[in-house]
Amino acid sequence: MRRIGRRDLVAAILIALVTGAVFTSPPLGTLQGLSLDLLTALRGKIVGDRQDPATSPVVVVAIDGETYDTPPFKGSPTQTWTREIGRVLGSITDGGAKVIGFDVIFPSSIEQSEIPFGDAPLGARMKGFDRDYLIALRQLSDTGKLVLGEILSNEHQERPDRAQQLAVRNNIRALNVHTDTDDVIRRMPLSFSIDGKPVPTMAVELAARALGGKPGIAPSGATELSGYAIPSAVPNTLTLNFRGLGRDIPTFSFADLRACVEKGDRDFFRRAFEGKVVLLGTALNFEDRKLTSMRLSGGHDGTPGPRCAQPAPASTAQKARSDIAGVFVHATVVRNLIERDAVTEIGFPLRTILTIAFAGIIACAACMLAPGGAVIAWIALTAAYAAVTVGAFVHALALPLTEPALASLAALAMMIGYRFVLADRDERFLRKSFAFYLAPEVIDTMVASGKMPALGGEMRNVTMFFSDLSGFSSIAETMTPGELVTLMNEYLSAMTDIIESHGGYVDKYIGDSIVAMFGAPADDPAHARHAVHAALKCHEKLAELNAGSAAFAGRGLSHRIGLNSGEAVVGNIGSRRRFNYTVMSDTVNVASRLEGANKYYGTAIMASESTMAQTGDSFAWRELDAIRVLGRGEAIRVFEPLADIDAESAGQKEVAAAYAEGLACWRAREFAKAADAFEGVAKTDPPSSKFANRARALTENPPLPDWTPVNTLEGK
Repeated sequence: MRRIGRRDLVAAILIALVTGAVFTSPPLGTLQGLSLDLLTALRGKIVGDRQDPATSPVVVVAIDGETYDTPPFKGSPTQTWTREIGRVLGSITDGGAKVIGFDVIFPSSIEQSEIPFGDAPLGARMKGFDRDYLIALRQLSDTGKLVLGEILSNEHQERPDRAQQLAVRNNIRALNVHTDTDDVIRRMPLSFSIDGKPVPTMAVELAARALGGKPGIAPSGATELSGYAIPSAVPNTLTLNFRGLGRDIPTFSFADLRACVEKGDRDFFRRAFEGKVVLLGTALNFEDRKLTSMRLSGGHDGTPGPRCAQPAPASTAQKARSDIAGVFVHATVVRNLIERDAVTEIGFPLRTILTIAFAGIIACAACMLAPGGAVIAWIALTAAYAAVTVGAFVHALALPLTEPALASLAALAMMIGYRFVLADRDERFLRKSFAFYLAPEVIDTMVASGKMPALGGEMRNVTMFFSDLSGFSSIAETMTPGELVTLMNEYLSAMTDIIESHGGYVDKYIGDSIVAMFGAPADDPAHARHAVHAALKCHEKLAELNAGSAAFAGRGLSHRIGLNSGEAVVGNIGSRRRFNYTVMSDTVNVASRLEGANKYYGTAIMASESTMAQTGDSFAWRELDAIRVLGRGEAIRVFEPLADIDAESAGQKEVAAAYAEGLACWRAREFAKAADAFEGVAKTDPPSSKFANRARALTENPPLPDWTPVNTLEGK
């Protein structure tokens, strides 16, 4: 993970501020509406949030396709339906409805028709046709249970017929809606100023009459109804909360209710409408359709209510549509007001702060992580934030969703671009320049600090690894330069891969020799164990190369490995103009001597007592001898790792036991017994064979009394 520097932090903050401000700016105000649409869709998909239609405080009486196809309405002008509407309204009122609102407007009467009918206009022949309807309107209006609708407009105002206006005595309210710039209805107006006074809209008036109160102004300045301060992100509006996606509003076909009046089933009207707010409106596939915040999820024109007199149409199942009948928009407002669950949108300042904060988090993640990881982080954090917003929306709180997601995506792209163009340019240069000369950990430290490497070192406890091919000079003489390069590249690559996979760092190559250390540059408390394990794997790999590689075929290469653990100075060592990350100390010299000491015993791997001690009980060992290497006066006990603990073969166990017995006799000056013990396994074990010869020589020519069991090696 990349560390954030001061310059990176400043860049992340600036990017977050810019993207947050842009995506919450007025020109992109449609994103706020898109957030509502997405939240409505996600809540409907994940939570459902549908309520029992029977508990709905509002119902819809729909002039639907069934009505247009049912006598006496089929083929007749809608102006002639008024008598039947009056009869149905009377039954609904007798059934106990609290208030009835009209989302349909009859701007003219059949009594005013100028269409010729015989020798006189049709209107003259139909004089008095609306009398019963107007009487019904007057009676309902006088009880406060009826509100007619109108459309306020400077150009195309639409109001009920003049006679209807007089009948209801000004119980008329506006049906106008609030449409966003993308022609989507997400909010509804609460009132309009008429003759300088605020007059509630249709839905607010219906809810107020149902609750027995009047709209007022709360101390906070919000519109208040019966103690409920209506949240308004846009002044004088209510943000619609489409719980259940419209499926929890019972809908009754007007045709069935008219037949129910003919049937005289008063109990049905009581069961269906008692205590309800009733909205009369059209629910057709081609007229008065509105796009709302359900446009992404699909809304429903209510749910079919119980039937009274007519059989249900063959197809009553409603499909979700991007638009809904306008009457259900007003029904939703009424329900939101009565149930006090209109959507609360946070204001512009807090929405901007949330967007900037989220963009800042993503910008910082993009600064620390690789591009792929940053994209994954954006997806994960956006999904988590979306879950939080949906959870809040269940409780009618709308947090911004689209703005933070898009602003953070833009911040992600900008930060990746910033890193590529500016921040990572120096890092790429350093990594490319020093990749083949310095340890990866050293380069990481250099990049993180922003400083070039400098001379200096530190004391570390490390394990040194020295290896060398046996008799390679004579083999190289028989090879062409091309063959030699191929062989060496394959050998050094294989050994290096093993060393690095165990946490080692290759310090240098010296011809066919490898100098590596474990425990630096990266700190590794188990460096001795990893070094021994790497040595065993290298030995196995060389056997595989000899058996299966064309470059090694017939050459029978073998190598020697020396291991020693102890304190050493590691760091950048050299001149002021040219240096390497390397290691220096007596620990290094001893490891080098132990590599060469293998040839005196016929072994492939030799480790010092300090290395053996630091591995704990991870390996099966046998002690080879106590030796004194060239240039060092102190004797060293040396060991050979056989295999991982409990993984040694039966032959290895037999040889190790015989060797241990011979070594004990040797140190006790019982040279004859030592020779016998060693000779028992000498045919299969080179160290035993060499020790047997030394023991026989001392048996025949005993040493002086001051003899010590230490083998002083004369060469490297």
